[in-house]
Amino acid sequence: MSSPKGRSYDEASRSKDNIQRGIKEPSPIGTACFVGSRALDPFLQYGILAKGYGSNVIEKLGGQVLPQGPALITNTPLDSLLGLSPYRSIIFGMSVGSMLKQNIHCTTIMQERMPPQFGLMVGAFNSFFNSLNSLFFVCAQTSASTNGEHFPQTPLIVGSSLYVIGMALEFGSEMQRHAFKKDKKNKGQVYEGGLFSLSRHINYFGYTLWRTGYAIAAGGWIWGAVTASWFAGDFSLRGIPVLQHYLEERVSPQRERSNMFMLTIFSMVRSTNTTRLPYRIGLCLSCIELSTTLVCCVHSLYDCCVATSRDMCKYPNPPLM
Repeated sequence: MSSPKGRSYDEASRSKDNIQRGIKEPSPIGTACFVGSRALDPFLQYGILAKGYGSNVIEKLGGQVLPQGPALITNTPLDSLLGLSPYRSIIFGMSVGSMLKQNIHCTTIMQERMPPQFGLMVGAFNSFFNSLNSLFFVCAQTSASTNGEHFPQTPLIVGSSLYVIGMALEFGSEMQRHAFKKDKKNKGQVYEGGLFSLSRHINYFGYTLWRTGYAIAAGGWIWGAVTASWFAGDFSLRGIPVLQHYLEERVSPQRERSNMFMLTIFSMVRSTNTTRLPYRIGLCLSCIELSTTLVCCVHSLYDCCVATSRDMCKYPNPPLM
């Protein structure tokens, strides 16, 4: 998780970052490209779910397209506008919810410059994943609705729950941080309150959670696992290290705190001087990875483990976590 030695963020990490960190200026064209491309996505997903877009692709690949189920009846204008089954209505609602959340973030929270090509790229990326969800749902061989259960099926219940929790974590944490940053007294400081007190990257965790829930509800457990692995891997290998490198150059290294979610698993190890020290295995939410650390060690705000050796501790008398 450490930054490339001797190389600045601009030299080593900026090209890997999806956000132009440190460049805060209005970008109306880029914002319009992002908002417009995301606003088009629900129409695409509705076309797949209601009008059969992509059905020929499924059939050419040897799949079978599921027939439309009875339409959801709400006794509202939605009945005539959508005409989707209850299950398909929920899948469609997930695409609408993700679009609204990201457009609100882009127009009210995000301060960094957004180039037009980046706005279009992110919009296309989200539409690609959402379209895979919709296509997997309407294909009989991959749909989460064909598991033999009656509505609401288990994948729908689990997926919808993960979606709601993930959305709440991502959006809620970002709104809390936005309010913190609006106060000029907090300029240059890292927000550690609210939901971010639980994890340094709680917003990334929330995003991965709702993406996984969306995938499970549409394409079942295997597709959900693939989606979770993709986003967790991307954040762990690219997104989080890049953000950490940026923060290391901007925030005082004296600001340290423990960000460890400890499990009650204890063992004993022998050090070089034959002294036995306890250690425990924990889930380090700073970098979303499992790590084994000494009980007496503390964690830096920016480095996952400041003392990972089981033989010696960098901090002899810190407060126990």
